[in-house]
Amino acid sequence: MFSGMSNHSVDSKGRIVLPAKFREELGSTFYLAKGFGNSCVQAMSVDEFNSICAKILELPADKAMILQYTFSATAVEVSPNAQGRVSIPQALRESAFIENEALVIGMNNRIEIWSKQKFDEYMASQQSNIAEALSMLRL
Repeated sequence: MFSGMSNHSVDSKGRIVLPAKFREELGSTFYLAKGFGNSCVQAMSVDEFNSICAKILELPADKAMILQYTFSATAVEVSPNAQGRVSIPQALRESAFIENEALVIGMNNRIEIWSKQKFDEYMASQQSNIAEALSMLRL
């Protein structure tokens, strides 16, 4: 399970060093893809990627197609280099507005990579949803 949040620089070649604990859990090869409805990049294990793709194929054709265009078609298989860096394709960086700095967030079964500015904007827009979700947990 992925958890935690950390800031990372993105080098001029679009590479980022993911935390070692995340790389260990992801495995030697994993997938990067466009976020689900958010301006971020997702990183997930091969097994998680395959599981999501199988679920997409079970949907009605029109729903499956749009998710294939926005998720499967943007996915790229990657492997960290010897320094633990992963290259994020330019199209994924642009869709997530990631430039020189990125926020890496553990999201239980996957990782999200965000522009810090976009993440802060998203969180500010979700304050009422956070309160509602917490009340549903009855903590």
